[in-house]
Amino acid sequence: MSAPMPLKTAFSRLYPKRETLRFVAITLGLGALSTLALPPLHILPVLLLTFGLLGHILNTTQSWKRAAWTGALFGFGFYAAGLYWLVNAVLIRADEFWWFVPFPSLGCALILAPTVAIPAALCTLLPAGIRRLGAFAALWTLFDMGRTFIFSGFTWNALGSSFAIPGSIGGLLIQPAAWIGEDGLTLVLVLLAILCGTALLEQTPLARWVSLHVAANNQPHLCLLQLRKRIIICSATGVLAWCAAGGLRLATTHPTGESGPIAVMVQGNVPETEKIGRQTPRDIFMRYLRLTAQGVQNAQAMQANLRKPNERFRPIVFLWPETSFPGYDLLQDSPRARQAIMEWAAGADAGIIGALRMDAAGHYRNSVAALAPDGSIEAVYDKARLVPFGEYQPPFIPLQIVPQGGMAAGPGPQTWHLADIPAVGPLICYEVIFSGDVVNAQDRPRWLANVTNDAWFGNSAGPRQHLSSVRLRAVEEGLPVARAANTGISTAYDGMGHMLDHLKWGKAGVLTVALPASLPPTLFGRFGQSIPLAMCCLLLLLACVPRPNKRKTTPFTTA
Repeated sequence: MSAPMPLKTAFSRLYPKRETLRFVAITLGLGALSTLALPPLHILPVLLLTFGLLGHILNTTQSWKRAAWTGALFGFGFYAAGLYWLVNAVLIRADEFWWFVPFPSLGCALILAPTVAIPAALCTLLPAGIRRLGAFAALWTLFDMGRTFIFSGFTWNALGSSFAIPGSIGGLLIQPAAWIGEDGLTLVLVLLAILCGTALLEQTPLARWVSLHVAANNQPHLCLLQLRKRIIICSATGVLAWCAAGGLRLATTHPTGESGPIAVMVQGNVPETEKIGRQTPRDIFMRYLRLTAQGVQNAQAMQANLRKPNERFRPIVFLWPETSFPGYDLLQDSPRARQAIMEWAAGADAGIIGALRMDAAGHYRNSVAALAPDGSIEAVYDKARLVPFGEYQPPFIPLQIVPQGGMAAGPGPQTWHLADIPAVGPLICYEVIFSGDVVNAQDRPRWLANVTNDAWFGNSAGPRQHLSSVRLRAVEEGLPVARAANTGISTAYDGMGHMLDHLKWGKAGVLTVALPASLPPTLFGRFGQSIPLAMCCLLLLLACVPRPNKRKTTPFTTA
């Protein structure tokens, strides 16, 4: 009879090597820690640590396979932690979809991890140092932009949104988005974080420890130690120039043309469980009617105060959130219901109301309708960007996750020319996160109306990240934005990204704001995503151009 297997040997067969566990845990942790820079926390200095160590690993790794695994784990940790709030949407219907609870955040992270793995692998084709790290920043941004084409698009958690810090500091930092867009902000932030972080951390005990336990490479490499001073000085100069450019835009750019309407954003604060259960549809409807009447009265008082001699009254427009109340037939098939809405809103020139509807082919659509004062439907806009796994089910998914297979998508950005109302671009919920794809390029609106329902995601980081996207779209396009959210945060921004007023999360109420005129068309508004795309291509070109070594750098081992 053979002797029993030693316990240590048995465990070594069941579990990976200790070094592999360290590699996985450290890299996942670095990705997860990076999400602290995202809204609503905006802890930007953490990126010097996380991207600095990531850059150090990439610089000390000769194997593209190991670099790819490093990028995949970093990306998985980043997206799994950054999208944790997606679980809240499943928990609302946990009795039916309990088995799906782990999949939203972890599944999205698994799908998105290659968008970091591939840049990490490709950058190892270049020599270690500034060229390799610069190429990684450009590739990170290019693949970040490529997320627009995954399913119906999923560009959430763009690092450029980290600049949108609430208040005047963020207002200064996000002004360059008017020229280079959110993806340009992402490129600049990743480049600064990985170069400065790597230069600061290289040859420190922490970097040596990471090299020993993660990089698994004892070969010499080109270090950034001798360039540390130059990198820090250039980065500091760049940050000062960035702030100066933002301040210059704030001081020299002014609204032009006709002022916007007086927008009344109605926030019903209706829990999603209450709408799904359809237990109190009349109560929900009456709640919105009462809040609308209150808001329009406030707007009429504001209207009288704002009027100048020989100037007509500024129009009043009220906004109800996305899928404001249960059922599609009330708004679509009931003229009396539409008339009742406008009767309660007596004095308003138009109402913009989010509601489900069914098209002639029998497909559901997530829509927003513009009501005229007599209750007739003046215009309808159908949501074009559908939420993957929420409103839209990819065809390769064998299980029926989205009810009835999902909704039908609309044609894309439109501009409404409603009677007596400045031209408006309607946006429904998720559509506002798509940089460069929120307005009709051939027919620029004067303001944007965004209706949304963030109740699905609870009082989490999700609604705050959504709000940051609204602010960035205002700056990118130079257009004021009015946003009505069911449970919050309802708000209005001017074309500089300044918050004009807001209603907090989880509060029923009404917000009345006189929107300013729009700003002149921005550079990014004219050329869109071609600008950050050109920036990334230029950085890649500079990284790939061979350079003669004027002086030798001192190699060191990572042991």
